[in-house]
Amino acid sequence: MSLNDTPSGERLHIGFFGACNAGKSSLVNAVTGQDLAVVSDVTGTTTDPVYKAMELLPLGPVEIIDTPGFDDVSALGELRVKKTRQILAKTDVAVLVCSGISACEKELINLFKERGIPYIIAYNKSDIMPVEAKSENEISVSAAKNINISELKEMIAAAAGSETEKRRIVGDILDEGDLLVLVTPIDAAAPKGRMILPQVQTLRDILDAGAMAVFTKEFQLEETLKKLGSAPKMVITDSQAFGMVSRIVPESVPLTSFSILMARYKGFLDDAVKGAAALKSLKNGDRVLISEGCTHHRQCGDIGSVKLPAMLKKFTGAELEIELSSGRDFPEDLEKFSLVIHCGGCMLNEREMIYRKNSAASQNVPFTNYGIALAMMNGILKRSLGIFPQLAELV
Repeated sequence: MSLNDTPSGERLHIGFFGACNAGKSSLVNAVTGQDLAVVSDVTGTTTDPVYKAMELLPLGPVEIIDTPGFDDVSALGELRVKKTRQILAKTDVAVLVCSGISACEKELINLFKERGIPYIIAYNKSDIMPVEAKSENEISVSAAKNINISELKEMIAAAAGSETEKRRIVGDILDEGDLLVLVTPIDAAAPKGRMILPQVQTLRDILDAGAMAVFTKEFQLEETLKKLGSAPKMVITDSQAFGMVSRIVPESVPLTSFSILMARYKGFLDDAVKGAAALKSLKNGDRVLISEGCTHHRQCGDIGSVKLPAMLKKFTGAELEIELSSGRDFPEDLEKFSLVIHCGGCMLNEREMIYRKNSAASQNVPFTNYGIALAMMNGILKRSLGIFPQLAELV
């Protein structure tokens, strides 16, 4: 991914669903104008979801997902259908590709409705078996003859509608000319030659608000504050440095973390604050899931596999069973866990983060994130939520 690429978490996710041989892959290729998916008359050609990040007019940056046939009854069919269901967790707009509405299509439509996913029914192969579109979310198309493909793109854009309206990270609570200090530790786990995504996104949101930002490392924070001459509007830190930073920053200066702001941006901050209370009741033998939305090579100072487990043991005094998950491998069965601690979710779209939070809630499992958990264990959660007074009152 180049420096100017839009990250997956910021792209509109468009999923193509349907039965085997409905022509999903052919329609994906027609919509994108590229041979992204393998096309064949053999049933079950698409065995795994195919992802492609691209620019798609008139939508802009999107992630296209071609899914396996939902009616696959082969030995591997159950696994393929399971993967298709998982894709629904991150789908912003669904395109149901079919030649008519049978039991398979009805089941998919019910799933779209249950999850509140805007959907379009695309009757494919209209050049050989035309089907009349009877409602505003239906269209008759042909991937082979390129019939109504532009119209389908317009319908996808219209269906996206409010899905493209993003929350702000912090810019909406800033005034033009405000000065912020951003604390970004550079350790063995930091990516070489670049900043991590939440830091970049936060900086951009600050600049969009007409405010200014100064970056510094935690060991230079005290000197940085002295050189500013006046107190900054706010200090935002990497959660791993919460303890040290909170001792340096005066109580009169608001302090929070990138991870807390990402929870707000992804729409689950309130629930994450409530979920953090479970940290106080963890006991010997309890299981805690530490989940990351991205995949990366774990190093000796990794926060998820090393630092968080060590702090949990110190804070709770209990022997806990820690399980890790990363990327798309988020467990469906969460009932065995006493707490889920998730990363900020910068690589996941808002819909998937809400799905993961809701999955935990439906199984009565508290759900929080790295920054809030670390603030709680450092004894500064109330302070770190000071910029959101209504939430600080919950602590």
